[in-house]
Amino acid sequence: MRGCYCLLLKGILSLFYSTVEPSHSTDTMSMWLFHADTSKSFNHNLKPQDWAVFYFSVVLVPVLVIVFTIVAFATLNSRFGHSDPSPSPFQVLSDPGQRLQPAQAFQALAAMPMLTYSSTQLQETPFWFSFLVPAAADSGLTEVELPSRHAQQVSCWAGAGERLLGTASRDGVEGQMKAEKTGFILSLQAAALPLNVLCKGVFSGPARISVRQWTRPDFVQSQKEFYRGIGLMEGGLLTLTLFVLVAALINREWMYVLFAVWLLGNLRLGANAMGWDVHWLIWTIPNQWLPWVRKLTFATYYIVTFTLFGRLFQNELKQIGFVFLQNVLRWMGLVLLVAAMLLSYQHFLPVLWCWTVVGIVILVFLLARIVWKARTRAALWYCASMFVVLFTRIDEVVAAAFGIKTLDEVPNNVIVALLSSLMASFAFAEQMRAGKRELAMVQAELRTTYEVTPVGLFTLAADGSFLRTNPALEKILGHDPGAESVKKFDDYFEAGAREKLLRIGSGSSGNEAELRGVADASGRSNFYLVTATFANGRIEGSLQDITDRSQAIERLRFFAEHDPLTGVLNRRGIEIMLEQAIERQAGDRPLALAYLDLDRFKLINDLFGHQSGDEVLKQLCFRVQQLLGGDCHIGRIGGDEFILLFQDVEIGAATAICGNIIQKISYQSYNIGARAFQVKGSIGLIEVDAGMRVQDAISAADRACREAKKAHNEHIVVYPKNAPVFRERLEELSLIERLGGEFLPAGLFVEMQPIMSLREPEASLNFEVLLRLRDADNKVVPATKVIAAAEENGNIAVIDRWVMSTVLEWLAQHQAQLPLTKFVCVNLSGASLNDEKFIQDIFVILARHPQVVPMLCIEITESVALHDLEHTSRIIQRLQALGAKIALDDFGAGYTSFTYLKSLSADALKIDGAFIQSMNTHPANEAIVEAIVELARNLGMKSIAEWVEDCAMIEALAKLGVDYVQGYIVAKPQSPQAILEASSAASFITDPALARFVASRRVDGRPWVGAGDDLPPAGLH
Repeated sequence: MRGCYCLLLKGILSLFYSTVEPSHSTDTMSMWLFHADTSKSFNHNLKPQDWAVFYFSVVLVPVLVIVFTIVAFATLNSRFGHSDPSPSPFQVLSDPGQRLQPAQAFQALAAMPMLTYSSTQLQETPFWFSFLVPAAADSGLTEVELPSRHAQQVSCWAGAGERLLGTASRDGVEGQMKAEKTGFILSLQAAALPLNVLCKGVFSGPARISVRQWTRPDFVQSQKEFYRGIGLMEGGLLTLTLFVLVAALINREWMYVLFAVWLLGNLRLGANAMGWDVHWLIWTIPNQWLPWVRKLTFATYYIVTFTLFGRLFQNELKQIGFVFLQNVLRWMGLVLLVAAMLLSYQHFLPVLWCWTVVGIVILVFLLARIVWKARTRAALWYCASMFVVLFTRIDEVVAAAFGIKTLDEVPNNVIVALLSSLMASFAFAEQMRAGKRELAMVQAELRTTYEVTPVGLFTLAADGSFLRTNPALEKILGHDPGAESVKKFDDYFEAGAREKLLRIGSGSSGNEAELRGVADASGRSNFYLVTATFANGRIEGSLQDITDRSQAIERLRFFAEHDPLTGVLNRRGIEIMLEQAIERQAGDRPLALAYLDLDRFKLINDLFGHQSGDEVLKQLCFRVQQLLGGDCHIGRIGGDEFILLFQDVEIGAATAICGNIIQKISYQSYNIGARAFQVKGSIGLIEVDAGMRVQDAISAADRACREAKKAHNEHIVVYPKNAPVFRERLEELSLIERLGGEFLPAGLFVEMQPIMSLREPEASLNFEVLLRLRDADNKVVPATKVIAAAEENGNIAVIDRWVMSTVLEWLAQHQAQLPLTKFVCVNLSGASLNDEKFIQDIFVILARHPQVVPMLCIEITESVALHDLEHTSRIIQRLQALGAKIALDDFGAGYTSFTYLKSLSADALKIDGAFIQSMNTHPANEAIVEAIVELARNLGMKSIAEWVEDCAMIEALAKLGVDYVQGYIVAKPQSPQAILEASSAASFITDPALARFVASRRVDGRPWVGAGDDLPPAGLH
């Protein structure tokens, strides 16, 4: 046992020297460098007398203690010296059925052989055993020890059961029996000897029955040695555990915590081996808790052991491979924990022994691979520790199976427990030492990197003074740390630099910032990129000279935000300026925006070339800039379009400036060589409200500019804050947002405007379907706004699809109620006609209602048809093949060419309403209408006149031969129900003059001018 002191002392010292050095968990580079510097220079800083005291305390004293302990172990006698008695022979008999009485058992035992020990083979049935206690040499007590730690209850009788001597269990004792050491003792007076003793015992676990007879003094001495061993092991392992836990707290290292838990598990395993695991410190564990405590202790220790192994040799295990075996170890621990919860203690022990042997064999194999490949002393120590544990576990298995026990005495159990713990401690300490050696190498490399890196590195004190700098920083700033008057951080940079450094160090404004250096004698300033972080009350940072990069970025930014031709801002630049101005706008701070568009600039490019046009633009921008103040900016956003930004300028003053600009650019010629050019301009000026979006402001100014261009004589149009155009724009945006979802908005419905035949107005009921939308106030939104908003957000195809499906379903449902309806016009958007998905969907919808497709007349705007003539012609042919009719809407409004009519086999022409409204006041328009009507007739098409507003217009159209008319004079848009209730298109006439005109034509019976009362068959012209 004396060797335990040496082992314990050496283990504590090894752990001490592995943990007293500073932890490598410090988060900052400064602390790493500090450790590297101090570890190298510590000895050099000591005075001779200090050096002697230091090494006397750290080296000589521990060595002397170890040497003295070894000498004492080899030469001195133990104060607990005594001789253990030889095991007493006894006879033993198992009683599986529990049928034997004491007399019967005593008689049966007479035939049994004499033994010195017997194993219960994990049986928990009663065992009878008898032995002879001979007469004592003195008159004192004889103590008969039954030392099995697995004995649960023992009762003893004198002779064949004539007299009960005593009963003992883990819950209490009676008579002459007591609970001592790991088992029970029977105290007998010398006068009662010799005596045959019969005992009945119940055991649990791998019990080993034996009997020892002591004199009272020797037994007391053995008790002292036993409890001394307990104290040594418990105190030693608890000291190690607490020491490691303290080290874990100081170093903030989870590995230390794991090792402390493992040491605690080793303590409990040693206590179990010695038989005093019924105690925990000063408390006794209840007997009914013991099986659970033991099972969970074994399973937990298994898991912790392999967890510690995996963490301790994490890097080495990655190198050697055998991942499958490592996973087997992990899963075996979990299975063992489940078994501890589900199995009884009797059935759990065989599983534990098998698991332990297999697990340690795998672990030793992995350790051997580590030793072979990595050749680390930590692996050797850990391998030795596992060998000791493996030996003790195999010893228990052999003892339980064959009754052979090699480790039985308390000193041996103590040595085994301490030896395995200390060997693991050596492995742990060796691994920590290897980590520190690696840390020292990393610190040395870091120091070298710190010195040679081209990036400036520094450490600042709280007052901004430099605590540490590397050569790169000293070169960048011209900093001399050895100068008599050392500069601080603020001395090298612009005002407020350190405050900016503090902000990035705290993380409140990113992790880097750009600083401007103090200007030199020539007025030139360098630019620096600095990063910083707080660490231990200091600022750790890096610095780079980015002067060249900053200048390059400034040039790139200038080119990105300025027009390369004129040098003024481009669209991106002026939008950024406008956005910043709106963000800064607060309260009544004025802000105005103007949109300038040149009226005759394209002509200069076309006639004299782009070079002349470029020179005009340069001169124009120069003139405008002369008239703008310091807070005003001009930006070119198109070939001949500009934006003017007026910051802190009232709308009245901005209007005056815009007037001067118009005078300057419109009434002064531009001299380019020998030529003089004249351009005109129009300006739309708006007062920007706080919170207005950039695109909305530009759009409003553009609208004002277009209005100024239409005014001809008025070259400036001003929209103040309360202008109706802003409210209209908000309504448009609201409508766009409402129509911009994936689903149709609520409030959509259709109306139908009758189209009256001029040949037989009372014999037909044709009409055009018109889209309508009710807003949140149940007001009807004009169709032009709905369509424009839907086209702007790209959702018009969804609406057109809904209109087509709704109309066809309605016609199919009410076809029988519409006997006079020859055609129903439905207008499709140009965007929808160019959407291939929409075209596919439309033909699917048409295929569902083949019976009403011949009633359908698809209106295609002339300009849309001409955009892609081949595509439009292909769609028309497919529609006509299904029986639908085609009408060209707004005919004459675009660049009409008679040749394309041959390619588009339309069924009707809808004459643009602009010609119809002014036909009676402009004879030329009447001639155009007459020509269109004649053209349609010759091509086999019907003609339809839109926007007919009075009876005189209808009479004129009738004389020209127009087939159909549509307008408010005939009928306003009606609900579908009103259409169903009408007998003809003429049923809606409320104008008396038109009613008389229709009646008079009916009375005198003269034929109507026209070619028939229906559109021609589809595709027959």
